[in-house]
Amino acid sequence: MHLLPLTVSATAVVSAASSPHAKRAAIDECLKNAKVPVTARNSTEWKTDASPFNDRLPYTPAAIAKPATVEHIQAAVLCAAEVGVKANPKSGGHSYASFGLGGEDGHLVVELDRMYNVTLDPETHIATVQPGARLGHIATVLYEEGKRAFSHGTCPGVGVGGHSLHGGFGFSSHSHGLAVDWITSADVVLANGSLVTASETENPDLFWALRGAGSNFGIVASFRFKTFAAPPNVTSYEINLPWTNSSNVVKGWGALQEWLLNGGMPEEMNMRVLGNAFQTQLQGLYHGNASALKTAIQPLLALLDANLSSVQEHDWMEGFRHYAYSGEIDITDPGYDQSETFYSKSLVTSALPPDVLERVAEYWIETANKVRRSWYIIIDMYGGPNSAVTRVPPGAGSYAFRDPERHLFLYELYDRSFGPYPDDGFAFLDGWVHAFTGGLDSSDWGMYINYADPGLDRAEAQEVYYRQNLDRLRRIKQQLDPTELFYYPQAVEPAEV
Repeated sequence: MHLLPLTVSATAVVSAASSPHAKRAAIDECLKNAKVPVTARNSTEWKTDASPFNDRLPYTPAAIAKPATVEHIQAAVLCAAEVGVKANPKSGGHSYASFGLGGEDGHLVVELDRMYNVTLDPETHIATVQPGARLGHIATVLYEEGKRAFSHGTCPGVGVGGHSLHGGFGFSSHSHGLAVDWITSADVVLANGSLVTASETENPDLFWALRGAGSNFGIVASFRFKTFAAPPNVTSYEINLPWTNSSNVVKGWGALQEWLLNGGMPEEMNMRVLGNAFQTQLQGLYHGNASALKTAIQPLLALLDANLSSVQEHDWMEGFRHYAYSGEIDITDPGYDQSETFYSKSLVTSALPPDVLERVAEYWIETANKVRRSWYIIIDMYGGPNSAVTRVPPGAGSYAFRDPERHLFLYELYDRSFGPYPDDGFAFLDGWVHAFTGGLDSSDWGMYINYADPGLDRAEAQEVYYRQNLDRLRRIKQQLDPTELFYYPQAVEPAEV
């Protein structure tokens, strides 16, 4: 454990009851005295750093620290503790609920995107990654330096921090698991300013907690990831689905889940349903060449009475680019500022029983398809006997969804508006989720914090995100951060003592 000496002037220390203005002045003075780089208020840089990914949820920080070193992170954390301001790491700023900005006004934002270095050990193939690196940059460096990869999501601008600490699903997850599964160790700044290493052998309770709920316990200053050899070929594919009425949805979805449950989806295959008001497709990335894909997918095509509508063979990085929907992959510019106005919800569920499937299909056709906004539903083929995600033992980390049968599908429901978000949008997605959960036992569903839903209250959010792991997480929170320095509205609450 490494403590950073820091002298804070007496004038910088304010009571918890002080006004927001006094706290801003105090945190500014403390950061200045500690020589922590900051983003100047009212500057162009401030506007970028304080901008949310979800334009519906803007918040005003008390201050924005932009560390360039681990010592800067430690000093910023100590300043927040001294002044009585909550602190939040912001890696890529892609939180659906603006939790990197604190999820409310008045927090110290520790803007990490100036710390984006990635190095690959040529012998161990372990990647050391700074906490502000974005997925596209990591993928680029690993591939260019050693034709290596680790499992992660499809959006190149997403930061590694929140993504990997809370799961990290993408088009390699059925084959290689979640991003969190590739973390071998991390250096973490705790609420007392100390720097500790967390791994299976050092601070194992912290390491367990980081792998699924990491934003609650400290600020990761450095990650170490295992990597795998990137396959020489991957093949993207699409299958158009005739899900234009509820009976077709029930029939097709039922066939798909039986195929998945019975081991029909080989390990090399990664797949999702993408639906909106205009069309529904199966999309995927097969880790192999086009010929192997066509052989592997033929049984599913027969079940669905469907055909491949698109097949393209790529190298690894071309495959990433194909589903990134972005010309820019290697993103390191702190000025990167992508945003949308939206509401989103998530689910992880078991196979759907007939009554639930019928209710969900009816909602899709009779309600969702009549909403003429830019909404979509993604249904990821998540579990099943061949999934690397559900092959990980349930107790290996705090990520909660590891049962190959109970955790079969991962869903994202996303409703975007090109103007102010409409009041009826919340009921639209809430109703769709209720169509699922109204007929399922609580043990057969949960929610995924990387698609955070700010409409959930704190107690409900903790329960659906962490399920059976919540009690242990709360005990670790009490040990490491009892005053909740690392707080946001859905943060793990310390256990009562």
